This record gives sequence, structure tokens and C-alpha cells, in this order.
Amino acid sequence: MIITVASGKGGTGKTTVATNLALSLLGAGDGTHRGSRLVFADCDVEEPNAALFLRPLLSEKEAVSLLIPAVDTESCTYCGRCAEVCQFHAIAVVGQKVLVFDELCHGCGSCALECPENAIEESPQAIGHVEQGRVGSMVFCHGEMNIGVPMATPIIRQVKHIALEHCAEDTVILDAPPGTSCPVVETLRGSDYALMVTEPTPFGLHDLALAIEVARDVLGIPVGVVINREGVGDDSIDAYCREHQIPILMRIPLDRRIAEAYSDGIPIVSALPEYQERFVALYDQIMEECAR
Repeated sequence: MIITVASGKGGTGKTTVATNLALSLLGAGDGTHRGSRLVFADCDVEEPNAALFLRPLLSEKEAVSLLIPAVDTESCTYCGRCAEVCQFHAIAVVGQKVLVFDELCHGCGSCALECPENAIEESPQAIGHVEQGRVGSMVFCHGEMNIGVPMATPIIRQVKHIALEHCAEDTVILDAPPGTSCPVVETLRGSDYALMVTEPTPFGLHDLALAIEVARDVLGIPVGVVINREGVGDDSIDAYCREHQIPILMRIPLDRRIAEAYSDGIPIVSALPEYQERFVALYDQIMEECAR
């Protein structure tokens, strides 16, 4: 069971929901929930902060690299085939010169594969790293991009690979990046359920609608909504969800105690233990939605 916690915009409380859901399912700390082991993966590799709340014991770290083409000018005939097959426009042939734009390259290898002279070799370029460890018996992993790197998806793929290695009959919680761009799509792909976290404001509604369109309409993933900071804004989220038949699975009120705990890096379920039952109930509702 793969649950991706996402949001159309940053600042809605996505990581708050993801981490508290994981901690609630962890329960007594044995790393299981109803016989299913737990895996948590922070896929927000541009700004991973789930570890601030889960405080994992990290034991392994590995670099993530992207294969960047390098052209052997002595073998190259400047035929332009490499530029023709590159759908990302990361390589161009201008006269007797080949230009490689590293920041556009996706490392797909098409240029090297299609070069008739075998004049292109690929060399690894580090773009970030992934780490893994445990929170009690729960598997934890996250990734982080190097400064200045423009491409998050290869790191997200590696984070997911580590998480899904442990999958089998387990429950995997993926904390997605905010928004609706390629890193979000990469995180959502293959998920069984998308839990969208929003806030009851016009901006929250606008970006929630975009995120739901990506998850449900484009990727075909069932969607449910958590409204965070309820009590601010209006009821437009409720109206939207009714109109589009999207279940609202949980409401978290605007509560100073929650804000104070968050600012100190304390999970909701630690500061307010009564929320543990509510997050477990949220999980049960997700399972019911998936069974329909």
C-alpha cells in the first residue's frame, strides 16, 4: 500500500500530516500496523524536513549521479544525430562544434546510443545523495539535492527505489514535494492513494484543484483531502469537494498549540496524544476508499 501525501502549494502542512500519520501508525514503536510494516520516504529532495520531526537514526548514505555526455571531437563527424534524438534539447551541433548543456540533460543516454561514430561517452556527475535508516522499526529514507542542481527527479527515483525495496505487503508513506511539477508527478507515479493536504483559502483551493487534476485525472490515482488550519478562510474547499465527489477525510483546526509544537519540532501526536486515534482513523478511511 503506497500512500503519497501531497499538496498543490507549499506551507499547507503536508509534511505535518505525513509524519504524524506515520508516527500514529507506528503506535507502540514496534514498526508495524495491523501486521504491516511501515516505510517512510521524504521525496521533497529540494527541502527535506521530515527528519526534523521523525528524528531517524540514519545508517547509510549514497551519492546520486546523472550520466552526462562527453563528445570525442576526434571521432565526431558533426552529423547532428545526437541533437535530433535529444528530446530535452540538452545537446546541439553548431557547425564543427557540439554543445552540451548539462543542466538540461536528463541522463537518458539516447545521444550515446544513437551516435553512429560511437563518439559520445557518458560520465557520472553527482547531483545529490540519499540516506536511509530507521525510526524505531520503521524504515526511513530521504534525499537531498546538491546546491545549484536543477533536476530533482533522479534523486526522487532513488529514494522511491529504496522505499519500495521494503514494500511487499508494507505500508509506504511518501512525502511529496509541493506543487504539480515533474518531481510531484514522479513521486505520485505508482501510488495507490493520493492524500492532498490543503488550507481553506482561495490560494489553497486553486492549487488543490491543480494537484487533484494531476493525481486523479492524469495519473488515475484515487484522491482524498485533509483540510489543515480549518477556521481560517471560507468553505470553498468543502463546496469544491462536494461538487467533484472527493472525500474530506480529516480536518485539523487552526490551533495555537499545534503551531507552537510545530515551531519546536514536536509532532502533533506527541504534543496532543488524542490526535493519534484521529490519524489512525484517517488511515482506516484511506484503506476503505482504496477497497471501493
